[in-house]
Amino acid sequence: MVSFSTTRRTVLSLMGAAALATVSSAAFAEMVFPEKAELKFGFIKLTDMAPLAIAKEKHFFEDEGLYVTLEPQANWKVLLDRVITGELDGAHMLAGQPLAATIGYGTKAHIVTPFSMDLNGNAITVSNAVWDGMKANIAMGADGKPEHPISASALKPVVDGFKAEGKPFNMGMVFPVSTHNYELRYWLAAGGLNPGYYSPSDTSGQIGADVLLSVTPPPQMPATLEAGTIQGYCVGEPWNQAAVFKGIGVPVITDHDIWKDNPEKVFGMTAAFVEENPQTAIAVTKALIRAGKWLDENDGANREEAVEILSRPEYVGADKEVIANSMTGTFEYEKGDVRPAPDFNIFFAKNATYPFYSDAVWYLTQMRRWGQISEEKPDNWYDETARSVYKPDIYMAAAQSLIEDGQLDASEIPSDTDGYKPATAEFIDGVEYDGRKPNDYLAKFAIGLKGEDTAAGLSN
Repeated sequence: MVSFSTTRRTVLSLMGAAALATVSSAAFAEMVFPEKAELKFGFIKLTDMAPLAIAKEKHFFEDEGLYVTLEPQANWKVLLDRVITGELDGAHMLAGQPLAATIGYGTKAHIVTPFSMDLNGNAITVSNAVWDGMKANIAMGADGKPEHPISASALKPVVDGFKAEGKPFNMGMVFPVSTHNYELRYWLAAGGLNPGYYSPSDTSGQIGADVLLSVTPPPQMPATLEAGTIQGYCVGEPWNQAAVFKGIGVPVITDHDIWKDNPEKVFGMTAAFVEENPQTAIAVTKALIRAGKWLDENDGANREEAVEILSRPEYVGADKEVIANSMTGTFEYEKGDVRPAPDFNIFFAKNATYPFYSDAVWYLTQMRRWGQISEEKPDNWYDETARSVYKPDIYMAAAQSLIEDGQLDASEIPSDTDGYKPATAEFIDGVEYDGRKPNDYLAKFAIGLKGEDTAAGLSN
C-alpha cells in the first residue's frame, strides 16, 4: 500500500489511471486527487502563457496528478469556443473573456477563473512614419531620448493630419473584449482621441471614432503594420519587440504606464467543468501558482530558462533574443532605446495570481464605458457579476494546500481581503478607480458612456 506521504506523481505512476478509479472517496479527498487527470488546455502564442508552459515543463501538473496537453489556438474566439464545447478543459484567456461570455456579450457561456496569470505585459506600437510625426510633440530628456510615459496627445496631431487628408487612422487590437482593446481605448481617450463606441446594432466599436480599432491576431500584428493596413497596435509580447527587431515600428508606451500593475490574462474554465471536477480545479490552480512563483522567485533568476522554454515552437516559437527583450527586465522602445522594465511581466509578486473582484469590475466598467454593456447597471450588478466569474475560494483552497505541502508560505498570499484592492489613481490620466464604486468611476471621464448615456446619443 502506498503511503499518503508519497508524492502524487509517484502515487499516480504506481497506481495507474485504472486503479485510481477504485480509490475510496476519503483517500481521494485527503490526497486532492483530480476527478479528471488527463486534460487539454489551450493558449495563444504570447509570452504570458508562461505559467502553463512552466507548470508542464517543471512537472508541477504531474505533481498534482495531472497529465496535461498544451495546444496553441488560432485566435481568441476559437480558443473560447473550444473551451465552451469541451474540446479544451481550460485555457489561457484574456481577462475580459470570462466576464463577457458570462454576461452574454458575444458567445454566451458561464466561464469562471480561479487564477490570474500575470500583471502588465502589453505595449502600444506605432509605425515608423507615425512615430516620426509624434516625435515633434514629445518632450526630450537631457539624454536626447523621449520622456516617458508618452501621452496619446502626441498622436492627436498625426490623427488630425490623416483626417484632413480624408484618410482613416487604423489601429489593431487582438479581440473586442481584450485587455488590449480597453488599454488602447483608455490611452487614446486620455489623450483626447475618441476610440469609438459599440451598440447592440453596431458591434464594430467605431461609432463616432477618431481612431478606428479592429481585430488583428497577435502573431500577424507586425506584418499587418508593415503592409500599412494599420498604423499601430496594442498587443502582448513578443510582438511589440518583433516590430523593433524588424525595424518597422516603435513601441511608445507599455500598459504598466497606462495602468500600473494591471491584470492581463486569466486561466478560464466553464463553471460546469469546475462544478463536476472541483478537485481538478484546485489541482490545476496549485500547479499554476507554483509556476508563477518559479517565474518570479530569486529576482527573476529563472527567467533566462523560461525564455528558452517559451522560444520552443510548441509554445511561443519566437527568437529567444526577442522574448528576452521584455521577459528579463528590460524593454526596447525606439531602436537602441533600451530601458529598465523590471515589472513588465509579473507572474507572482504583488499578489499577481490572486483573482481580485476589483480587477473584474474594472473590465466591466470599460465594457460599459465603450458601449459593450449598452445600458446603465447599478453598482451591485458589477459586484455580483465579478463574484460569479472570479473564484478566490478555489485559489485559497489551492494556496492552503500548497502551504501544507511546504511549497508556499502564508505570507505569499493575500490575507484579510474582501476581494477588492484599495482605490488607486495609478493610471496615465490620474483618474482614481475604486472597484466598489463603478458608476462614480465612469462619471469621471469626459469621453465615454456613463449614467443613462447610449452610444447613439454620443455619436454625433
